[in-house]
Amino acid sequence: MAEAHDAVEVIIAKRDGGELTDSQIDWVIDAYTRGVVADEQMSALAMAVLLNGMNRREIARWTNAMIASGERMDFSSLSRPTADKHSTGGVGDKITLPLAPLVAACGVAVPQLSGRGLGHTGGTLDKLESVRESALPIWTSARSSARPAPAWPPRTRSSTRCAT
Repeated sequence: MAEAHDAVEVIIAKRDGGELTDSQIDWVIDAYTRGVVADEQMSALAMAVLLNGMNRREIARWTNAMIASGERMDFSSLSRPTADKHSTGGVGDKITLPLAPLVAACGVAVPQLSGRGLGHTGGTLDKLESVRESALPIWTSARSSARPAPAWPPRTRSSTRCAT
């Protein structure tokens, strides 16, 4: 199968201060997820973007291409608005733990998706489970059809069950 673009062509375009076309952006994201664009090439493109920037159209197209590249979860069956607080984790991740339950307490479903064992800093779940006596229901698959009722946030006299 002939490729629509070449990684080097896309890298050079951005390195030289050019604006990436919609076709180039769509292709580079798709080709990277298929393994056609190597990690080193994507790193070179990322450096070119860092040095030369992207305009609003490029950023919007890049974001949409990334969204389209992965599996999307459908929360339309929930009876209330949903919000996601995403974090790459790490040492500086201090807001996820207090923010998710606060937003849930306001009636918003927060289908918190978080990782475990993300290097030396751990993921959000690792941090939460380090709190004494915490017990969280952990679902290993988004496709699980029979999920137990979540235990977070815990029921207390001053809180209502908000997470779904």
